[in-house]
Amino acid sequence: MARKKKGEDLKPPDWLTTYSDMITLCLCFFVIMFNPDDVTQGQLDAISESMRQGGIGAMPGGFTISAGRAADLGNTVNSLPSMERGRVMGTAMRRAVSVFSPEIRSNKIKITHDERGLVITLAGDALFNPASARLNIEATRDMLLRLATYLSSDELQGRKYRIEGHTDAVDIDPAGPWEDNWELSVQRSRAVLRYLSAIGVDERRFQISGFADTMPAASNDTEEGRALNRRVDVVIIDDGHL
Repeated sequence: MARKKKGEDLKPPDWLTTYSDMITLCLCFFVIMFNPDDVTQGQLDAISESMRQGGIGAMPGGFTISAGRAADLGNTVNSLPSMERGRVMGTAMRRAVSVFSPEIRSNKIKITHDERGLVITLAGDALFNPASARLNIEATRDMLLRLATYLSSDELQGRKYRIEGHTDAVDIDPAGPWEDNWELSVQRSRAVLRYLSAIGVDERRFQISGFADTMPAASNDTEEGRALNRRVDVVIIDDGHL
């Protein structure tokens, strides 16, 4: 009887190569279909928490999560509640992008999300004339009406809002009506609140603040940067920052 060569038993069967190719193609397909916009921060936190608590080496069955750890995870503060909050904020962000798409294309509005919550940034130069806290209603009425409707929608019921005014670093004209950029930024926040309240948004859900030039979004060394810094942020506050 012929003796097998050393290592011959270790050669994988031919079907395994085809199977591996199929698995690779399936992986590529799902990577292509994956939409990161549908993954909420809460879901990412839950995944991170499960990896931290169990560790890859502690997970039975390779990369699966045991039933016990998954059940425990569902009862922690940062799992299901955070996933629900993330889902709601993700839906709110997608709707905001849809509602304000004309202004986003024209750079009058920017939609972002940070540790404060969902942030709707309104370009200050579109809202106000230079060194003024009087709203340019004729140019912004439609945008502000849509903002009021959005903030009053059912999906944001019970949410709290904060209006934050920001200026560039250029000193205020001493002959003007404002003592400094602090006062100007607060009065601009107040003007936006007063208008939203006048058209039906409950002002008791709002906070206002002014940050002058202390939180720049860009460099104050260029006119483009200063224009970006002259802004009003309408923040849909995350529960952790109330």
